[in-house]
Amino acid sequence: MTHRVERITDYDFTSSDALLLDANVWLFVYGPQKPRDSRVDVYSQALAKILAAQSRIYIDVLIVSEFINTYARLRWNFWKAQSASSNDFKKFRKSGNFNPVAQDIAADVKRVLKHCARVENGFESLAIDTLIDEYATGDFDFNDQILASLCKKDGLKLVTDDSDFKSQGIPVITANERLLV
Repeated sequence: MTHRVERITDYDFTSSDALLLDANVWLFVYGPQKPRDSRVDVYSQALAKILAAQSRIYIDVLIVSEFINTYARLRWNFWKAQSASSNDFKKFRKSGNFNPVAQDIAADVKRVLKHCARVENGFESLAIDTLIDEYATGDFDFNDQILASLCKKDGLKLVTDDSDFKSQGIPVITANERLLV
């Protein structure tokens, strides 16, 4: 089942929009960035339009977790490339080098959360056997399946740059050309 995918730069956000912003979008706006990545501007401008329109933004614990963990890994990869230290992420996380990273991440998570209302993914009522069977095909990311189920359950539009959502049967708003074809 497919659903309409809309180009984020053409989308007119309104106060009646109920949106779930994926972790990758929050990372483009508040996370560590690759130099000259055009998606940073696209998603930052989209967030400004979302806020100006007073659209409702929701967030789930999976998105917060993915934001935190991906942000930490991105910073570790940068640190690892700049130093001759261990290639062990857990050692990095337990070192004094991680303290300022953790503080940056915590500050940026708080920035994200101030824009959002928290929502539960409804894990207790998910058709978990179906999701696991779909996952077993190798075609799906489990967290993405949970987020798609949340969007279906609560009537949310997903704002994402992740092309895995093309066939999830939910409304998607994106700048990802692979989703728009």
